[in-house]
Amino acid sequence: MVSNDSERPRIGITTYLEPASWGIWHREAALVPRVYLDAIAAAGGTPLLLPPVGTDPSVLGLLDGLVIAGGCDVDPAQYDAIPHPETVGTRPDRDHHESVLIRAALDRDLPLLAVCRGLQMLNVTLGGTLHQHLPDVVAHDEHRPGPAVFGRVDVKIEPGTLTARILGESTTGSCYHHQALDVIAPGLKVTARSGDGTVEAAEVEGKEFALGVQWHPEENPEDLRLFTALIRSNR
Repeated sequence: MVSNDSERPRIGITTYLEPASWGIWHREAALVPRVYLDAIAAAGGTPLLLPPVGTDPSVLGLLDGLVIAGGCDVDPAQYDAIPHPETVGTRPDRDHHESVLIRAALDRDLPLLAVCRGLQMLNVTLGGTLHQHLPDVVAHDEHRPGPAVFGRVDVKIEPGTLTARILGESTTGSCYHHQALDVIAPGLKVTARSGDGTVEAAEVEGKEFALGVQWHPEENPEDLRLFTALIRSNR
């Protein structure tokens, strides 16, 4: 579905269930950090929250784009691996929810932007695997320097790709992850890497706009290029 020119494009964004507190209440809630919502709104879209309950892919027919948000570790069972000791806090229900939405979005050729864990889910959904603990591979923890501390990553982008058309030949982003792409899924093309070789962006071949990035573009309100490109991609 494409919105009329007078409407702001409707961008769905995945949420996740977490214990939360507000007022006198302490209950489970469907959450997503506000920075995602602000980024979508500032780029010209209307954010619509998609909770991981009652998953119905037909809802994508109401949307003009989809953002798969970052978050917890992907369950290794999704790619037939034994859990690493550092793989914690997995949410299989969320994995299933997002896989259903990713497949439905690709089937519809709905513009898709996958962020951090979202890129990992895109790869796993299409048949790829993950490095469960990146420091084992790159011998440093700069991609996740400490609890709730974002790192900074310099990214080199492959020319002639959608990623390059949006961001140019390089960019710098905020990162916070300890998992990353390992075996790349069929049909997924790596379009950017950091200096240590970590996959930082990938695109689904044959789709107009199906892009995942390993960093967190929503954390930089001064650079909305990825969100703007998503919103403008079907207008």
